[in-house]
Amino acid sequence: MIDRRILLASVASLLSIVSFRWLRASPAKAAEKFEVEKTDAEWRAQLTPQQYEILRNQGTERPGSSPLLKEHRKGIFACAGCDLPLFSSDTKFESGTGWPSFYQPLENAVGKTEDRTFGMLRTEIHCRRCGGHLGHVFDDGPKPTGLRYCMDGFALVFHPAVPSAT
Repeated sequence: MIDRRILLASVASLLSIVSFRWLRASPAKAAEKFEVEKTDAEWRAQLTPQQYEILRNQGTERPGSSPLLKEHRKGIFACAGCDLPLFSSDTKFESGTGWPSFYQPLENAVGKTEDRTFGMLRTEIHCRRCGGHLGHVFDDGPKPTGLRYCMDGFALVFHPAVPSAT
């Protein structure tokens, strides 16, 4: 007969392995090839430590910490890793979450990956050109899309619109 303690320990071990697989990020993006690829040392040299943590390690910033949260000028929000234009200021809105939010990316700007970190299923958004992590998309945004692209502001750079000459 199997000792009850051994059985419980075995079940607990099995559950911890399954939980670990559920909590870790999906490796799908790691295998994907991107137009802009750099070594880890090159990314570290180019990016600030906070940008590196977000873009390359799928980190996040503290809510309310990004200066881009309060950016209201006309312009384009681009990837801090490769400068690909990602979002127009016309689609930015105040979500009250503490992160810059948009209801729609520019065409062919972002990619999506299933994210199972922290024991929940979310859709991660990354730059389609360099693969840098930008944030997540949720279905609680405003019209016309009903989506909220909740982006890490330190993963973005802002380029103000150039005033037209009249």
